[in-house]
Amino acid sequence: MTEVEVAGHVIVLVRPEGGEPRAFQGICPHQDIPLAEGKFDGRVLMCRAHQWTFDANTGKGINPGGCRLAEYALKVEGDDIFVAVEGVEPLFANC
Repeated sequence: MTEVEVAGHVIVLVRPEGGEPRAFQGICPHQDIPLAEGKFDGRVLMCRAHQWTFDANTGKGINPGGCRLAEYALKVEGDDIFVAVEGVEPLFANC
């Protein structure tokens, strides 16, 4: 799990077990805590503050289930990862 900033967007990059790289908003929508300070077990992202969890393949909330992370499109070229932020709005305090 790696945190990057692109055009003012804080993004967390993950590669789920058996899956493709993913880019999600890097801040927990619950209390604005950086997700990179939490845990990633290869399948689930967990916020350090209240242990909210998110599916690393989809960004969908596991606990609580009614929440999700905004996902950014990305492209991998060799060792480079390009993240498109245009049109993506991170989700905050709406869960």
